[in-house]
Amino acid sequence: MSWEMATRLDQDADRASANFLTDTDRLVFLLEEVTRRLRRSFDTSVEQFGLTRTQWRALAYLYRTPGMTQTELAMELDLERASVGQAIDRLEELTLVERRSAKNDRRVWHIHLMPAAVELLPKLRAEADAVYGRLLAGIESKELDRLSATLATLQGNLDRS
Repeated sequence: MSWEMATRLDQDADRASANFLTDTDRLVFLLEEVTRRLRRSFDTSVEQFGLTRTQWRALAYLYRTPGMTQTELAMELDLERASVGQAIDRLEELTLVERRSAKNDRRVWHIHLMPAAVELLPKLRAEADAVYGRLLAGIESKELDRLSATLATLQGNLDRS
C-alpha cells in the first residue's frame, strides 16, 4: 500500500470517527459524567463519618420512613436486597440502625434508626448541602426549575419505554 493511500485511509477513518459521536451522545455522556463526579464528591464528603453514599441514603430514607423493611429500602435505593443487607449490617455495626422482627412474620425485619444516627443526620445533611451547593453554584433558581422539569421528562420517557 502506498503512503498516499494509507494517508487517505487514515483521513477517511478520522472523518468517520469525527462524525460517529453525535451531539446527543455528547449530552448523554455529560449527564453521566456529572452524576459520576457527584457520586465521587459525595463519597468523599461522607467518608469522614465512616459511611458510604449508599449508607447515607439508607439513613435518609429510614429517617423519612421509619421501620422500612430491607426489601422496601432496596426498592427505594434501586439496589439488590443483598447489597442493602450489607449496608444495613455495617450500619448496625456502627450502632446507627437496628433490625426489629415483625410481629406477624418473624422472617421480616423492620429497620429503625438508633439515637446515634439521629445525632449524625444533621452533620450528614450539612455535607450533602455543601456538595449540592458546589454542584449548583452559579445556576439561577429559574434555570434549576427548568432543569428539574427536563430531567423529570427524561425519566418519564425512559419509564415508558
